[in-house]
Amino acid sequence: MLTFTDAARERVLRLLQDFGTDGALRVALLESSSPLAPEFELDLVESSDHEGDDVAYDAGGVPVFVEAASVARLDGAVVDFARGAFEIALAPGEALVAGDLAARVADALEHRINPSVAAHGGRITLVDVRDNVAYVRMTGGCQGCGLAAVTLRQGVERMVRAAVPEIVAVRDVTDHDHGRTPFYARP
Repeated sequence: MLTFTDAARERVLRLLQDFGTDGALRVALLESSSPLAPEFELDLVESSDHEGDDVAYDAGGVPVFVEAASVARLDGAVVDFARGAFEIALAPGEALVAGDLAARVADALEHRINPSVAAHGGRITLVDVRDNVAYVRMTGGCQGCGLAAVTLRQGVERMVRAAVPEIVAVRDVTDHDHGRTPFYARP
């Protein structure tokens, strides 16, 4: 199941101690999550909050409940605590991008789209292709830009779908509120 780094284990144990009760860490991978940009929920819960289909186990002194729907994708994943936040790295096999389709999307991004967004200091990279949906991350001037959604829908998605007709949608996995230099600072 999940492996915890020493930093993550120590942080969870300290939080459980602060929680002041017999608790556990509940882990769930969000359904919309891409293997290369996993989105997850980590919650401290009472031991009595164990849901019937959760998988419960001990991870080196950390009581863990894993949501049943997340078990297969989290098998072999590593939980870390770095830079003040928890991170989950999925097992290497889960992170493989879908072959030729992904290569064609990446090529369209690199040769047709990125030259244009580079003029605004941005870059768009392919994160994953799953179920004919391309997941992309916007960086540089695109991250946090107030027009990022417009650029994605009216430019990026149209160009990717024209170059790779099998793609049915393009989704942005960018955290537009954070980063070293988001273009548009939100209040």
